[in-house]
Amino acid sequence: MAKVILEHVEKIYDNGLKVVKDLNLEIADGELLVLVGPSGCGKSTTLRMIAGLEEITEGVIRINDRVVNHVEPKDRDIAMVFQDYALYPHMSVAENMAFGLRLRKCGKAEIEQRVKEAADILGLNEFLQRRPKALSGGQRQRVALGRAIVRKPAVFLFDEPLSNLDAKMRVQMRVEIAQLHNRLGTTMIYVTHDQVEAMTLGERIVVMKDGIVQQVADPIALYDTPVNRFVAGFIGTPPMNFFEGMLMRRGNAWVFEKPTAGVLLPVPKARAERLAAFEGKPIVLGLRPEEIGSAAAEALADAPRIRAKINVVEPMGSETYVYLLAGGNQFVCRVDAHKRFRPGDEVNVPIYMDKAHFFDAHTEESIGL
Repeated sequence: MAKVILEHVEKIYDNGLKVVKDLNLEIADGELLVLVGPSGCGKSTTLRMIAGLEEITEGVIRINDRVVNHVEPKDRDIAMVFQDYALYPHMSVAENMAFGLRLRKCGKAEIEQRVKEAADILGLNEFLQRRPKALSGGQRQRVALGRAIVRKPAVFLFDEPLSNLDAKMRVQMRVEIAQLHNRLGTTMIYVTHDQVEAMTLGERIVVMKDGIVQQVADPIALYDTPVNRFVAGFIGTPPMNFFEGMLMRRGNAWVFEKPTAGVLLPVPKARAERLAAFEGKPIVLGLRPEEIGSAAAEALADAPRIRAKINVVEPMGSETYVYLLAGGNQFVCRVDAHKRFRPGDEVNVPIYMDKAHFFDAHTEESIGL
């Protein structure tokens, strides 16, 4: 196991494109940390710099207190699992898993023992003599994991390893990777563009955009207290709804107002006091789908409401997503699956304002928390 530290790490390509900017990060020994963000945000480049597959332009990378800036990938004590399984088609599962150990001149008995241990962990014993073409996508991914496990590295690096799998298999493999981490206790750094993967796997999550770390936190903290509009909109399915409007005082009360969408919502007093500096200024209200039309909102006799027209209804089994239109604004709510909604109907949906989020319209930073 190992601690990984990145200090002021940057990556600038020859054409001047800066894809990672002043990245500072400490991954604890035995931690499963996830890097997440949209395509081109720099997450895979960061992982490749840790692996030694990309040279860093500035900064320092340490693995177990050893500076590895100029250390060859094979000498960094890491193992990497890619989106492409990269298995040798002419070799059996056992031979694929043992290949790296043979290159390291490990003894036959040790190789056989390590392959067996990895096969036991991953449930591959019955497939050891098969070739990759005789395996499913999930089984091939397990072989790629096994090839990494047999090396017993200090750090595992995962670069979107589940992207080629179907939805059901991705869920299964997420569980297996989490179980693998619990069993091995090895430091793992996992890259994905899928925020569901990030939320379900990561002990901590690093959200990146345009090469810059936006926030580092555990999944619940990211969801409940996003530091800016980007994080708020990126984390969560369906994503947070945003309404651009003004914070206004009405007598002794404060309200969020967007007249063009028919939105006039009272702001809880405790929140309003922290938002007072934004009176009369542009502000953005953020509401999670479960804060619109939710049981908690329905239970409030005086819950504020937005009148809207139902646009699309998406039954999801255990819940339903209802897409609504109000004054040209589309937003979505998450409601009980047993409630019936029809496209074209007009409804007054209650709003649970106690958990509302507010953002500066110019900087997009979170305010009032």
